[in-house]
Amino acid sequence: MPEQKVLERPPQHQEPPGTESAMKPKPVARRQRTPSGKLEGKVAIVTGGDSGIGRAVSIMFAEEGADVAVVYRESHGDAEATKTLVEAEGRRCILVAGDLGNPTFGQEVVDRTLAAFGRLDVLVNNAAEQHVVDRPEDIPTEQIERTFRSNIFSMFYLTKAALPHMQCGASVINTTSITAWRGSEHLLDYSATKGAIVSFTRSLARMVADRGIRVNGVAPGPIGKDTLLGRPGDPAEVAPCYVFLASEDASYMTGQFLHPNGGEIAGT
Repeated sequence: MPEQKVLERPPQHQEPPGTESAMKPKPVARRQRTPSGKLEGKVAIVTGGDSGIGRAVSIMFAEEGADVAVVYRESHGDAEATKTLVEAEGRRCILVAGDLGNPTFGQEVVDRTLAAFGRLDVLVNNAAEQHVVDRPEDIPTEQIERTFRSNIFSMFYLTKAALPHMQCGASVINTTSITAWRGSEHLLDYSATKGAIVSFTRSLARMVADRGIRVNGVAPGPIGKDTLLGRPGDPAEVAPCYVFLASEDASYMTGQFLHPNGGEIAGT
């Protein structure tokens, strides 16, 4: 087997929410592949779709035939870039900017999606934030509240607004993290929200199974070289998990999680 070249990724220091356009090198959001129409004619909402995993998911959904509503907070330049990439695949895209931690914004997202596309088939709850703090005593109360509001409260608000408009065969996909299983010595509040997302996903799957709506999750690992594969991962390598879970290929899966993490072992 040929040796794989490891791409060095220096630390990226930005104040939240940050912009992908300022990153060096930039994450790979798209790679050469052969689409097969797995999501032809479907409509998806992707939160945090302006950059990172959300951008890669939006592009790959468009490649597979879906129209996409990209939801983001305030990185307008990144969002416009995602929209251009989605439309380059011949699909429609709308941008919806706002704070998903606001209880009323989720309804606005759904209303605008329905007005633009007339239906809703896939909801990807992906938006999140994190703040590195090394000592529990140093985590500000305001940060704890903001992280929970952005990462888990937002899923409740948007999912509640979306479900009445989703039919049998629809799919909800939630982004959690490897930190929900192994923890993190620098991301206590973030890891706690990701653990909550695991329980949210499993419980919601039980609640809506009788409607024929599937609910699953993706738990990415570190995008870095400290993995069994010994190389960095990219958003474009995570996005196929979302395509699979959104498609009929995953018709017998609900309450489950996929773990694209380069072989990182979840546990102690």
